[in-house]
Amino acid sequence: MAAASRVLAAGAEIIVSVADQELVLVANGKTTARFPISTSKFGNGDMRGSYRTPLGETFVSAKIGDGLPAGAVIKNRVATGEIVNGNAPGRDAIVSRVIWLRGMDGTTANTRDRCIYIHGTAEEQKIGRRASFGCIRMRSKDVITLYGLVHIGTHVRISEKPLRDFLPPEEPSLLARSD
Repeated sequence: MAAASRVLAAGAEIIVSVADQELVLVANGKTTARFPISTSKFGNGDMRGSYRTPLGETFVSAKIGDGLPAGAVIKNRVATGEIVNGNAPGRDAIVSRVIWLRGMDGTTANTRDRCIYIHGTAEEQKIGRRASFGCIRMRSKDVITLYGLVHIGTHVRISEKPLRDFLPPEEPSLLARSD
């Protein structure tokens, strides 16, 4: 995986698979990072107030949290000064970083108004299963890494399909030779 301080080229794309509860970052035709995530426990959808994860084409419209420590609580897109650990019981705080998404098509048109983010969570034990209120949750260390790799304008595709439907084929290596 690339270092967090290296921002990827403009052609990078984030692909979110609701089916797999995983997110990948693809750049130059190759998977450069892969992370477990958590999408909405209420399913998929775009209606305001539905607490569902929108499906479709979006892009990174804002990044919030530069330099904050892991676990820093962010409320209304502002750091509160509080820091929580990754498994704070009973806390549903947005932590560490916020990557704010904006829709690109009819099904995602209200994504920014709904405040749909990729963000860190204080409920890391729920990563890998549907548990959010519409956002895409990540472990603090993972969202900090992703935040450092993407820029405003990075394309984000959110899909019900498994990642195998989107990822480039794996290149054979010497370990995978069949001769």
